[in-house]
Amino acid sequence: MSIEWSDVLVDVLNTTPVVDGANTDLLETDADARDWLRAHAGDGTHIATARRVRDDLQQVVRGHADAEVLNRYLARVRRVPRVHDDGLDWELVAADWPAQLVLAWGEVQSIAPGRLRPCANGECHLFLLDRSRGGTGRWCSMSECGNRMKARRHYSRTAGKAD
Repeated sequence: MSIEWSDVLVDVLNTTPVVDGANTDLLETDADARDWLRAHAGDGTHIATARRVRDDLQQVVRGHADAEVLNRYLARVRRVPRVHDDGLDWELVAADWPAQLVLAWGEVQSIAPGRLRPCANGECHLFLLDRSRGGTGRWCSMSECGNRMKARRHYSRTAGKAD
């Protein structure tokens, strides 16, 4: 089974949603965190490390921390060169779960800069990886935050007008 690490990255960023107006953490309890990690290729990852890399990635994506804070997760990454008829490629041979997330973040930054971002709804704590053609996606979900924000804007434009 091939893992799409950019999807795991977005999923881990979105483990702190607002539910019914309250901040929640899907990795809060050890049992929940173990189940979540198992479902996201992180089985065997220390729960405290998973929370720490999640928090650091959230801060970096929100622009509240410099990307250099992520270097600590890459210390044990190992790549080896592989020679072939067309030249040389580097193959990843060792990277733990936190390192895979940081590498996925780096790849997204390289391939689609600015496309990984927080939801434009200030009351939402979720993130999106904008895969739209024009790169104009603003909300984690059009059916939730998008409609809610559009309705608020419409109401604020029309609320002051007399019938």
